[in-house]
Amino acid sequence: MNISILVFGSNKFLATLPDQIRYATAFSVEVIANVDQAVLRIKTTPPDIILVQASLDGSIELCCWLKDQANLSWIYCILLEDRSQQIINRRKNGWEWELEMTSSALKQGADAYIWQIPEGKSDYTLAEVTANHRLILAQLTVGLRKAKKYRDLIRTNDLLSAIALADSLTELNNRRALEWDLPRQIKKARDKAIPLSLIILDVDYFKKVNDNYGHLVGDRLLQLLCIRLRNNLRFQDTPFRYGGEEFVILLANTTGEEALIVARRLNRIVSEQPFTINNQLTIDVTISLGTACLQTEDDDQGVSLLNRADQCLLEAKATGRNKVICWDYLSRVPYLKAASS
Repeated sequence: MNISILVFGSNKFLATLPDQIRYATAFSVEVIANVDQAVLRIKTTPPDIILVQASLDGSIELCCWLKDQANLSWIYCILLEDRSQQIINRRKNGWEWELEMTSSALKQGADAYIWQIPEGKSDYTLAEVTANHRLILAQLTVGLRKAKKYRDLIRTNDLLSAIALADSLTELNNRRALEWDLPRQIKKARDKAIPLSLIILDVDYFKKVNDNYGHLVGDRLLQLLCIRLRNNLRFQDTPFRYGGEEFVILLANTTGEEALIVARRLNRIVSEQPFTINNQLTIDVTISLGTACLQTEDDDQGVSLLNRADQCLLEAKATGRNKVICWDYLSRVPYLKAASS
């Protein structure tokens, strides 16, 4: 586990920390003494643990800011009290005052509050310095444990997300994944002023396959179809199982005319060679396809874009199947263009 530690403090402050931190090889340590630079570093590359020098300008503000960042709540923040006046007050006022200080520090955003022994103080015994360093290292261990649990949780969440967005039969992305990805593809296309198209395709007479050969053969046919589709898509094309024997393919940076070419090619590739289910059974299959290209008036979720492609698919199936119907715009007037394989 590659752990990173950010020390918000001076180089003199760094010199008071245990050698296990200053000369660490198991994790990276970075020292920053400016609060604005520290905030920028945390935003861009969040560390796992932050050691904060209390006497440095902006230290309490940094703790308070970090507490308000819900997306950074996993970062373990250790506030090290090295202010001379506070150390004097601690000796003078006793443990009740020390507890009040600790309570205040924790409320301000620190996960741990440790009284630090200032550099060069000769009135502290070796045993006190050693005990202080042990406490710092103990809190560091707590932070490391928290960081590991967080990373394990992220890996688990990524795995669960992958399972939730995948179709178990075909190993394609599922409809939920399409509903998540399509709005993002639309936003990307509009932000970068590039085209976006999609294809909806459906297996012709698939019900007859299930009725004549059974659902297991139908499932195997869908698996073989998806393998053939995947092997003949471009790197920027993303296929999804939309439901049953229906599939959607997002065509990034693709015009309507280019989408028609892709759809024709897929139509030909599927129909030109039978699918071998087993040693005794091969099945001829054709597909019908509808294509559409993103337009200015389309909604951000992609509902209208999908609807136009679906209308084309319905037209293809109603006019004989095994063909491509493309919806395009010329002079802002919709028309249908058919292309038989």
